[in-house]
Amino acid sequence: MDLAISGRTAAVAGGSAGLGFATAHALANDGVRVAICGRDAKRVTDAATKIGNSCIGIVGDVSSVVGGETFIRNATAALGHLDIVILNGGGPPAGNFASTNVESYETAVQNGLMSMIAMTKLVVPEMQSRKWGRVVAITSIAVRQPIANLILSNTMRAGLTGFLKTVAREVAGDCVTINTVQPGTHATDRITQLYGAVPDAKALDIPAGVVGDPKDFGDVVAFLCSESAKFITGANLQVDGGQYSGLI
Repeated sequence: MDLAISGRTAAVAGGSAGLGFATAHALANDGVRVAICGRDAKRVTDAATKIGNSCIGIVGDVSSVVGGETFIRNATAALGHLDIVILNGGGPPAGNFASTNVESYETAVQNGLMSMIAMTKLVVPEMQSRKWGRVVAITSIAVRQPIANLILSNTMRAGLTGFLKTVAREVAGDCVTINTVQPGTHATDRITQLYGAVPDAKALDIPAGVVGDPKDFGDVVAFLCSESAKFITGANLQVDGGQYSGLI
């Protein structure tokens, strides 16, 4: 399927690994000029080479307002302007209500909410002025169905979802769409970090019977950035093999 975005530009936060890398790779395969970031210089360079299509690797950490803004400014300088921005970052430490102190919430909100708000504030007005733009945030199925022992992630990602839904309605008339994609369990380093290995799909009660393939996830995000998706905004799409059991 031709997504009609060849020649567009994109900044993918946290694009050197995991679902961010898969998304950057999918966009590049559709002819988008992509800039990615990550904290490790070698990993960023290797990822940009694998992604191809003259992908630009930027060393940076988007886990703070300053870091997020710096990445957006550097990506804009490298690409000229940004048509597409993928909001993405590493998840906070595991923990439950009893084990998590108040200071940890403040850190998680700065890392995973305020930094994303800052990036959005920088890019959306420029998209509005050009009458075209796509913002997609990679969040988590935990927004719909909180995951045990991930109280920080459950909290901050729900806040980001509320913020982006609000902004999506405000800017829709300027041909700027804002959506979130909520992954279930995919075979990434983050999952290995949490579980020690890629877990068994049956143990996690995933009806599809398999853990998600990051490549498939990246293709879904790329579609939301397409011309054909111009009437989809304010959506929160779960990509989880049926793991979420609610109606809405």
